Amino acid sequence: MTAWTRRRLLTSAAATALPAAGLATAAAPPARAAAATARTGDADVADALRALPAVRLIEERQDAGPGYRHFVLGLRQPVDHTNPAAGTFEQRLTLLHTAADRPTVLFSTGYTAVLTPRLTEPAVLLGANQLQVEHRYFGASRPAEPGYAHLTIRQAADDHHRVVRLFRRIYPGAWISTGGSKGGMASVYHRRFHPHDVNGTVVYSAPNNTDDRDDRAYLRFLETVGTPAAREAQRTAQRAILLRRAEMAARYEAWAAAANDTFRLVGGADRALEIAVLRAPFMFWQRGTPADVAAIPGPGATDGELYTWLDDTAGLELYADTTARNYIPYWYQIGTQLGYGGFPTAHLAGLLRHPGAAEPRSFVPRDVPLRFDRAAMPDIDRWVRRRGSRLLFLYGTQDPSVAEHFRPGGPDSRVLWVPGGNHGADLADLSPADRTAAEDTLARWAGQEYFTHTLGT
Repeated sequence: MTAWTRRRLLTSAAATALPAAGLATAAAPPARAAAATARTGDADVADALRALPAVRLIEERQDAGPGYRHFVLGLRQPVDHTNPAAGTFEQRLTLLHTAADRPTVLFSTGYTAVLTPRLTEPAVLLGANQLQVEHRYFGASRPAEPGYAHLTIRQAADDHHRVVRLFRRIYPGAWISTGGSKGGMASVYHRRFHPHDVNGTVVYSAPNNTDDRDDRAYLRFLETVGTPAAREAQRTAQRAILLRRAEMAARYEAWAAAANDTFRLVGGADRALEIAVLRAPFMFWQRGTPADVAAIPGPGATDGELYTWLDDTAGLELYADTTARNYIPYWYQIGTQLGYGGFPTAHLAGLLRHPGAAEPRSFVPRDVPLRFDRAAMPDIDRWVRRRGSRLLFLYGTQDPSVAEHFRPGGPDSRVLWVPGGNHGADLADLSPADRTAAEDTLARWAGQEYFTHTLGT
């Protein structure tokens, strides 16, 4: 297991994943929910789930906290919601059930479902049920068709819409949607196409790549974030790694051989190394702390120290085939609708060998077309600015996602900031006044009687 795997760093400029920002709260369920399973009808929730059309109860796992039951479910979804003839696939869901008369939190990862039974912040605050939706084409939720023609934001939004319609039969109360990073983006896209499915949405650290492939916003951010000394230390480390490219690539290849891994998708260890170096500053600031700044290798660093820093920061495992193939659908989305940011390269002049190496095309097989839809993200942005209601966005000021962040203009919507926060910022990190405002908003959306004020106590 690499250092990257242990730290579960996020992977990309449109943001990635596991766990999502603000969404891995390992807090105990609120005391009010602890006795929920004894309420009338809850003992039959498994039967109610089996009775839902197109739902398969795969298993009930015995790992939930007090007052909760943990189910793994499969939902038969259309491959194309506009064309029944396109067939179906089974989408993976997980359910943390506490009581049918509690609110329900719809949780989107944007990626593979997380089977660890952790409650999101909104679910903790509300003592709510939590229904997690694995994104189509990720994990176990993969249509059998070749290619990714039906991997679009609208099709995924329609997946979420069908989930809500079905599960309201069991959970008729208030619904709140939430997600962090790419999961937060998916939550926004769901609201764009089905604005009345839920009572409100809490979005963590979600970028809004409205300018499509215009790199300037991300370049400006990465050239100004942190201190000049921290940025110079990163640049020095990047140059040092590329100046010792042969040694670094050899270490990388040796690791891959020991792990029985390869670099066929991206085109070799040398190219993968260059991608990791280019992405290092972005990924550093996603999770960086003052302690991480102090740990950037200096001019006298050894090969081992530089290699370890790059692995800890950019996740070398990401670019080898075993992991990279799992993220082909992510890069497909980046290259067709979600957009992508850029990386400063002036300080690496003369050291780069692979033009465009960090672009989505490097991670998507050549026989899969990548045609970018320049209308998709501006449409989302217009809706959020003009019509999106009951949207709460949370950002850390040092997170690269803020280079292009959402700016809601509709009713009962706002952005809250965590000064100095990164991609893991959550409601508990806000100032007392902003935290109270966010909690009050969530309480109002869900109904005041459901609110527990337990987080952080």
